[in-house]
Amino acid sequence: MKKIFFLIACIATLNAVAQFGNPAWRGKKAAVVLTYDDAINEHLDNAVPVLDSLNLKATFYVTAFSTSVQTRLNDWKNLAIKGYELGNHTLFHPCVGGTGREWVSKQNDLRNYSVKRMENEVRMTNLFLQSLDGKTKRTFAFTCGDMKIEDSLFMNGMKPDFVAARAVRDEMHKINEIDLYSIDCYVVNNHSFEQMKEWVDKAITTNSLLVILFHGVGGGNSLNVSIDDHRKILSYIKQQENNIWVAPLVEAAEYIKSYQNR
Repeated sequence: MKKIFFLIACIATLNAVAQFGNPAWRGKKAAVVLTYDDAINEHLDNAVPVLDSLNLKATFYVTAFSTSVQTRLNDWKNLAIKGYELGNHTLFHPCVGGTGREWVSKQNDLRNYSVKRMENEVRMTNLFLQSLDGKTKRTFAFTCGDMKIEDSLFMNGMKPDFVAARAVRDEMHKINEIDLYSIDCYVVNNHSFEQMKEWVDKAITTNSLLVILFHGVGGGNSLNVSIDDHRKILSYIKQQENNIWVAPLVEAAEYIKSYQNR
């Protein structure tokens, strides 16, 4: 008789999970991570006030030598005090140059880098960020999605330095399918609220991790989102908080690692 009651309880629990949530995401159906790249003024002026008003925490991937960091250092430091992650987005934002990327300067062209130089600059950025937030755990975001210097995956030697690393591919995955050092994300490129809402809804229905990558917010980068659409998608995510766990990437990645190691 006890076995029958146990089986009934198990079935009831599974039905409740199917209806209301997913144990993989702390009882929620999906996880959403909001990320902002390049450390520009528009993040401080246009994105942070909306995030604050909705009590949503995000990851800001800081390029340490950006103009905004140089001129508004205390504002960036205050983000960490508020509970946002200051992620590592390199010192000078190097990318692979060439056709279609004429904007990449010679000195910041990854084709002119060695792996050691990249490691030194990234670790210097970690040290700089630690001086702002006092933290030793954080995540990395590949600049321009570039992962290699010549044929070498430069992150291989720096995995101990980071909890996870974010790539640039429009994909989402279930918790057991996630590669922590190549986490996929959806890049916002003048998408409408309705288009971004489809990503969120898909994450919920597929029990997946959705990472959203913003650059410009009301300007500041050609990969832009309007202030109105940005506000709408954040508000929609907040409205779905019974279904969605929202956290900075470092927190989500630590949880994913623990879950995968069970």
